[in-house]
Amino acid sequence: MHIGKAIRLERIINRDTGRTIVVPMDHGVTVGPIDGLVDVRTAVGKVVDGGANAVIEHKGLVRCGHRAKGKDIGLIVHLSASTSLSPFPNAKSLVASVEDAMRLGADAVSIHCNLGDETESAMLADFGKVASDASNWGIPLLAMVYARGPKVTNEYDPEVVAHCARVGTELGADVVKVPYTGDIKTFTKVCDSCCVPVVIAGGPKLDSTEAFLQMVHDSLEAGGAGLSVGRNVFQHEDPTRLVQALNMIVHADETVEAALNHLNG
Repeated sequence: MHIGKAIRLERIINRDTGRTIVVPMDHGVTVGPIDGLVDVRTAVGKVVDGGANAVIEHKGLVRCGHRAKGKDIGLIVHLSASTSLSPFPNAKSLVASVEDAMRLGADAVSIHCNLGDETESAMLADFGKVASDASNWGIPLLAMVYARGPKVTNEYDPEVVAHCARVGTELGADVVKVPYTGDIKTFTKVCDSCCVPVVIAGGPKLDSTEAFLQMVHDSLEAGGAGLSVGRNVFQHEDPTRLVQALNMIVHADETVEAALNHLNG
């Protein structure tokens, strides 16, 4: 591996555990300034204090989230976008480049691709271009790959999720983000089919923190490399303490019970 890419990967993935806690904060383009992300600098500070490995932001948000003091955190700049106001919300367009991200000091870049959408071919073409640019510059690429379209009846179907993860791997992503399939056995097959780290998405905000922590724990048991979860983290009543609990599970191999005890302590 290019040494520059290896060094940058270690800024977003714990070099000792090979796992990561990523907190996406790119929701503003899609749905506006939702709860937890009105003051981005404060939101970033809370997850940094908890020990998150990286955050994901759009290029214009980097200036809003930069704290200029305190502990450091890995920066992943998101390159694709769409809005919930569009009649085609699943059609992602490139809104930034790898070079933009590098000028901002990013440690990695990310893109979003929805397989099954009517504009899939354009998103795959963008994916391929970004992967080539990222490889040329030695900057890691995280690919968020989901199945969303007219022919998709269940985006959490294990075969569908495995397909998404494999597309991300084969098109050149260094880390692949997909939904959790719901159980250890099926997610093991997803992870086994990829030669790069696989992290889970959070999806809609869960009602139960215990269910969230259990999902993270089970994904690791299946061979996952951690999580890339936004709303279930930054909208929690105590994001710092929640990230500390996640650290216990992800990086210290503690039980869900121990993490819950810390969270409720």
